[in-house]
Amino acid sequence: MSSGDTLKPMVGRRSALRLALAAMVTLGLARTARAAPAVKVEVWKDPSCGCCEGWVRHMRDAGFNVTVREVADVRPVKAASGVPEALWSCHTAVVDGYVVEGHVPAADVRRLLAERPRAKGLSAPGMPPSSPGMDIQGTPYEVVAFGAPEADWVWARH
Repeated sequence: MSSGDTLKPMVGRRSALRLALAAMVTLGLARTARAAPAVKVEVWKDPSCGCCEGWVRHMRDAGFNVTVREVADVRPVKAASGVPEALWSCHTAVVDGYVVEGHVPAADVRRLLAERPRAKGLSAPGMPPSSPGMDIQGTPYEVVAFGAPEADWVWARH
């Protein structure tokens, strides 16, 4: 066997390894390019509200990019955002043009952003004990879509 014969399989293997490496890099870059940036959430809350912090953690854990604005009185934010007083909770957020009032689960917010209904936003009225941030299981609650031209409606039951 000549030295040229022994090199052919090695060159073939090296080429195959280079192709495999190039494919892995290309696929990795393609996945990175397709990764959506985190959706921005801006939250207004009282500085001493622990359950609001729990909801912020829930949203961050779900992949949202959350900015917190601590204010002594959240009521003006709620009123300016068009949240009906009957639907008020302890904190108010804005997500991609929608208002999210209170302890609305991240999955409901994701659905809101995917479906984009003609509504002002979502609310988990009051402070439902089983909601994210409250975390006391066992009490069913509803999330309401509000501010639609037709009427408010139940968005989700938990």
